[in-house]
Amino acid sequence: MSRSSDRAAGAVEDAVAAFGRGRPVLVHDAADREGETDLIYPADTVEPADVARMRNDAGGLVCVALPDDVAAAYELPFVRGELDHPAADGHDVDYDERSSFSITVNHRDTFTGITDEDRALTITALAGAAADVRDAAPGATPDADDFAASFRSPGHVHLLRAAPGGLADRRGHTELGLALADATDRPPAVVVCEMLDDESGEALSPGAARAYADREGLAYVEGAALVDRFV
Repeated sequence: MSRSSDRAAGAVEDAVAAFGRGRPVLVHDAADREGETDLIYPADTVEPADVARMRNDAGGLVCVALPDDVAAAYELPFVRGELDHPAADGHDVDYDERSSFSITVNHRDTFTGITDEDRALTITALAGAAADVRDAAPGATPDADDFAASFRSPGHVHLLRAAPGGLADRRGHTELGLALADATDRPPAVVVCEMLDDESGEALSPGAARAYADREGLAYVEGAALVDRFV
Protein backbone atom coordinates (compact mmCIF):
# COMPACT_ATOMS: atom_id res chain seq x y z
CA MET A 1 0.00 0.00 0.00
CA SER A 2 1.35 3.44 -0.95
CA ARG A 3 1.94 6.23 1.54
CA SER A 4 -1.02 8.18 0.12
CA SER A 5 -3.22 5.09 0.44
CA ASP A 6 -2.08 4.67 4.03
CA ARG A 7 -3.00 8.29 4.77
CA ALA A 8 -6.41 7.91 3.16
CA ALA A 9 -7.14 4.72 5.10
CA GLY A 10 -6.01 6.39 8.31
CA ALA A 11 -8.28 9.36 7.64
CA VAL A 12 -11.24 7.01 7.22
CA GLU A 13 -10.44 5.23 10.48
CA ASP A 14 -10.14 8.57 12.28
CA ALA A 15 -13.46 9.76 10.85
CA VAL A 16 -15.30 6.56 11.78
CA ALA A 17 -13.87 6.61 15.30
CA ALA A 18 -14.79 10.27 15.79
CA PHE A 19 -18.31 9.71 14.45
CA GLY A 20 -18.73 6.74 16.75
CA ARG A 21 -17.90 9.03 19.68
CA GLY A 22 -20.57 11.45 18.54
CA ARG A 23 -18.13 13.97 17.08
CA PRO A 24 -18.65 15.83 13.80
CA VAL A 25 -16.34 15.26 10.85
CA LEU A 26 -15.53 17.19 7.69
CA VAL A 27 -16.09 15.37 4.39
CA HIS A 28 -15.03 16.70 0.98
CA ASP A 29 -17.04 15.00 -1.73
CA ALA A 30 -14.88 15.34 -4.86
CA ALA A 31 -13.32 18.04 -7.02
CA ASP A 32 -15.32 16.80 -10.03
CA ARG A 33 -18.61 16.72 -8.14
CA GLU A 34 -19.83 19.59 -5.91
CA GLY A 35 -16.29 20.26 -4.77
CA GLU A 36 -17.62 21.09 -1.31
CA THR A 37 -16.72 20.13 2.23
CA ASP A 38 -19.64 19.46 4.57
CA LEU A 39 -19.59 19.51 8.34
CA ILE A 40 -21.39 16.27 9.22
CA TYR A 41 -22.81 15.34 12.63
CA PRO A 42 -24.44 12.20 14.00
CA ALA A 43 -27.99 13.52 14.28
CA ASP A 44 -28.59 12.02 17.71
CA THR A 45 -25.80 14.09 19.30
CA VAL A 46 -26.80 17.54 18.03
CA GLU A 47 -27.33 20.23 20.65
CA PRO A 48 -28.24 23.92 20.21
CA ALA A 49 -24.56 24.89 20.30
CA ASP A 50 -23.94 22.54 17.36
CA VAL A 51 -26.65 24.24 15.31
CA ALA A 52 -24.99 27.56 16.14
CA ARG A 53 -21.66 26.18 14.95
CA MET A 54 -23.19 25.12 11.66
CA ARG A 55 -24.73 28.56 11.21
CA ASN A 56 -21.58 30.47 12.12
CA ASP A 57 -18.66 28.26 11.09
CA ALA A 58 -20.16 26.38 8.14
CA GLY A 59 -22.85 28.72 6.82
CA GLY A 60 -24.63 26.35 4.44
CA LEU A 61 -28.02 24.68 4.64
CA VAL A 62 -28.66 22.54 7.72
CA CYS A 63 -30.15 19.25 6.50
CA VAL A 64 -30.87 15.83 7.98
CA ALA A 65 -30.08 12.86 5.73
CA LEU A 66 -32.04 9.64 6.13
CA PRO A 67 -31.54 6.25 4.45
CA ASP A 68 -33.94 5.24 1.71
CA ASP A 69 -35.60 2.54 3.83
CA VAL A 70 -36.31 4.97 6.67
CA ALA A 71 -37.75 7.53 4.26
CA ALA A 72 -39.84 4.83 2.60
CA ALA A 73 -41.27 3.66 5.93
CA TYR A 74 -42.37 7.21 6.72
CA GLU A 75 -43.48 7.92 3.12
CA LEU A 76 -41.06 10.83 2.80
CA PRO A 77 -40.83 11.57 -0.93
CA PHE A 78 -38.18 13.05 -3.16
CA VAL A 79 -39.74 16.48 -3.30
CA ARG A 80 -38.93 17.03 -6.99
CA GLY A 81 -41.31 14.23 -7.86
CA GLU A 82 -44.10 15.86 -5.86
CA LEU A 83 -43.89 19.33 -7.39
CA ASP A 84 -46.40 20.21 -10.10
CA HIS A 85 -44.70 23.35 -11.34
CA PRO A 86 -42.62 24.22 -14.41
CA ALA A 87 -39.62 24.97 -12.20
CA ALA A 88 -39.47 21.29 -11.31
CA ASP A 89 -39.04 20.24 -14.94
CA GLY A 90 -35.54 19.18 -15.90
CA HIS A 91 -32.46 18.90 -13.74
CA ASP A 92 -29.85 21.24 -15.13
CA VAL A 93 -27.10 20.99 -12.51
CA ASP A 94 -23.76 19.56 -13.54
CA TYR A 95 -22.78 17.56 -10.47
CA ASP A 96 -25.54 14.93 -10.25
CA GLU A 97 -28.51 13.39 -11.98
CA ARG A 98 -30.97 13.93 -9.15
CA SER A 99 -31.55 15.83 -5.95
CA SER A 100 -31.83 14.24 -2.51
CA PHE A 101 -34.24 16.86 -1.17
CA SER A 102 -37.37 15.61 0.57
CA ILE A 103 -39.81 17.68 2.64
CA THR A 104 -39.01 20.22 5.37
CA VAL A 105 -40.16 19.61 8.94
CA ASN A 106 -40.40 21.00 12.47
CA HIS A 107 -40.95 18.92 15.56
CA ARG A 108 -44.44 19.54 16.89
CA ASP A 109 -43.04 20.75 20.22
CA THR A 110 -41.18 23.64 18.58
CA PHE A 111 -42.45 27.21 18.28
CA THR A 112 -41.24 28.81 15.03
CA GLY A 113 -38.80 25.94 14.44
CA ILE A 114 -35.86 28.14 13.40
CA THR A 115 -34.07 28.76 16.69
CA ASP A 116 -31.03 26.73 17.62
CA GLU A 117 -33.05 25.03 20.35
CA ASP A 118 -35.95 24.27 18.04
CA ARG A 119 -33.78 22.86 15.27
CA ALA A 120 -31.73 20.77 17.70
CA LEU A 121 -34.97 19.26 19.04
CA THR A 122 -36.20 18.48 15.53
CA ILE A 123 -32.86 16.96 14.53
CA THR A 124 -32.47 14.68 17.53
CA ALA A 125 -36.11 13.59 17.25
CA LEU A 126 -35.47 12.66 13.61
CA ALA A 127 -32.57 10.51 14.75
CA GLY A 128 -34.92 8.77 17.16
CA ALA A 129 -37.47 8.24 14.40
CA ALA A 130 -34.78 6.71 12.16
CA ALA A 131 -33.68 4.39 14.96
CA ASP A 132 -37.31 3.34 15.48
CA VAL A 133 -37.41 2.04 11.90
CA ARG A 134 -34.06 0.30 12.18
CA ASP A 135 -34.96 -1.37 15.49
CA ALA A 136 -38.60 -2.24 14.74
CA ALA A 137 -39.75 -5.81 15.18
CA PRO A 138 -41.03 -7.55 12.04
CA GLY A 139 -44.48 -6.26 11.19
CA ALA A 140 -44.21 -3.33 13.59
CA THR A 141 -42.34 -0.76 11.48
CA PRO A 142 -43.59 2.78 12.21
CA ASP A 143 -45.37 4.56 9.37
CA ALA A 144 -46.33 7.99 8.05
CA ASP A 145 -48.96 8.49 10.74
CA ASP A 146 -46.35 7.86 13.42
CA PHE A 147 -44.07 10.39 11.75
CA ALA A 148 -46.87 12.96 11.57
CA ALA A 149 -47.57 12.54 15.27
CA SER A 150 -44.13 14.05 16.00
CA PHE A 151 -43.42 16.30 13.02
CA ARG A 152 -45.23 18.89 10.92
CA SER A 153 -44.42 20.15 7.44
CA PRO A 154 -43.37 22.62 6.11
CA GLY A 155 -40.70 23.43 8.65
CA HIS A 156 -37.15 24.64 9.10
CA VAL A 157 -35.15 21.40 8.87
CA HIS A 158 -34.60 20.08 5.35
CA LEU A 159 -34.79 16.32 4.93
CA LEU A 160 -32.61 14.48 2.44
CA ARG A 161 -33.48 11.00 1.19
CA ALA A 162 -30.51 8.83 0.29
CA ALA A 163 -30.31 6.84 -2.92
CA PRO A 164 -31.66 3.29 -2.52
CA GLY A 165 -28.22 1.76 -3.06
CA GLY A 166 -26.36 4.25 -0.88
CA LEU A 167 -22.82 4.95 -2.06
CA ALA A 168 -23.10 2.26 -4.71
CA ASP A 169 -25.84 4.35 -6.33
CA ARG A 170 -24.93 7.97 -5.51
CA ARG A 171 -21.84 9.60 -3.97
CA GLY A 172 -23.16 12.79 -2.45
CA HIS A 173 -22.75 14.04 1.10
CA THR A 174 -26.11 12.42 1.92
CA GLU A 175 -24.72 8.97 1.21
CA LEU A 176 -21.19 9.69 2.47
CA GLY A 177 -22.51 10.81 5.86
CA LEU A 178 -24.86 7.85 6.19
CA ALA A 179 -21.98 5.49 5.40
CA LEU A 180 -20.19 6.89 8.46
CA ALA A 181 -23.27 6.33 10.59
CA ASP A 182 -23.65 2.80 9.25
CA ALA A 183 -20.05 2.03 10.25
CA THR A 184 -20.85 2.89 13.88
CA ASP A 185 -23.59 2.18 16.40
CA ARG A 186 -25.21 5.58 15.85
CA PRO A 187 -28.79 5.89 14.52
CA PRO A 188 -29.11 6.05 10.72
CA ALA A 189 -29.51 9.83 10.52
CA VAL A 190 -26.87 12.51 9.95
CA VAL A 191 -26.80 16.29 9.73
CA VAL A 192 -24.95 17.82 6.79
CA CYS A 193 -24.06 21.50 6.34
CA GLU A 194 -21.88 22.95 3.60
CA MET A 195 -18.83 24.95 4.63
CA LEU A 196 -18.63 28.34 2.89
CA ASP A 197 -15.83 30.88 2.65
CA ASP A 198 -16.73 34.12 4.45
CA GLU A 199 -14.62 36.25 2.12
CA SER A 200 -15.49 34.84 -1.29
CA GLY A 201 -18.92 33.42 -0.53
CA GLU A 202 -17.88 30.30 -2.43
CA ALA A 203 -17.40 26.78 -1.13
CA LEU A 204 -14.56 26.58 1.38
CA SER A 205 -11.47 25.15 -0.29
CA PRO A 206 -10.23 21.72 0.82
CA GLY A 207 -7.06 23.33 2.17
CA ALA A 208 -9.02 25.81 4.27
CA ALA A 209 -11.36 23.04 5.42
CA ARG A 210 -8.39 20.93 6.52
CA ALA A 211 -6.99 23.92 8.40
CA TYR A 212 -10.33 24.41 10.16
CA ALA A 213 -10.42 20.74 11.10
CA ASP A 214 -6.89 20.98 12.53
CA ARG A 215 -7.75 24.09 14.56
CA GLU A 216 -10.92 22.55 15.96
CA GLY A 217 -9.53 19.05 16.55
CA LEU A 218 -11.90 17.46 14.02
CA ALA A 219 -11.39 14.64 11.56
CA TYR A 220 -11.24 15.45 7.84
CA VAL A 221 -11.71 12.83 5.15
CA GLU A 222 -12.01 12.75 1.37
CA GLY A 223 -15.17 11.25 -0.09
CA ALA A 224 -13.10 9.05 -2.39
CA ALA A 225 -11.49 7.41 0.64
CA LEU A 226 -14.93 6.64 2.09
CA VAL A 227 -16.06 5.19 -1.24
CA ASP A 228 -12.95 3.00 -1.39
CA ARG A 229 -13.68 1.75 2.11
CA PHE A 230 -17.41 1.17 1.94
CA VAL A 231 -18.26 0.30 -1.69
